[in-house]
Amino acid sequence: MSTNPKRTQLGKTLLFLGVAVFVVFFDQLTKILAVENLQPFESVPFIFDFVRLNLVFNDSAAFSLGGSATWVFTLLSSLASLALLWFGPKFRTSGWLILIGMALGGVVGNLIDRLFRNPGFPNGHVVDFIQVPLNFPIFNIADSAITIAASIIAIRIIRGEKLGGKSD
Repeated sequence: MSTNPKRTQLGKTLLFLGVAVFVVFFDQLTKILAVENLQPFESVPFIFDFVRLNLVFNDSAAFSLGGSATWVFTLLSSLASLALLWFGPKFRTSGWLILIGMALGGVVGNLIDRLFRNPGFPNGHVVDFIQVPLNFPIFNIADSAITIAASIIAIRIIRGEKLGGKSD
């Protein structure tokens, strides 16, 4: 029994985009809940004292690098989203498709904030609200998705795997 290549490609694209949409939805939902229920800079225990909720509006990149250059991050996020949309469906295995979908979802989740949150297009501030100990920067679900995906991708490549998976 042969596999229809168009159907296989459709399944890969749906998996990739489905993961991305899930990450964007969960990220935006948690940001809405944070904005509606938290006061800025007021730390609230969430999981004992290990995870706290602390609402901040970030105009910089990860780890607060490049403050007040939000439009640059908006441009870079837009280009990264387009690149991930182009290359993502070309990945071959489910594991790689899930990872690249997580990365896309994280990039788009923060891009939505930069495009539509105050102070406005293209300088919107990203909503961050998850705080962990050791003076680690406050982050959000999109940041988590990007970090987890990038870390696993790096580990897989270091272990000798081909980016995107083995040949069909």
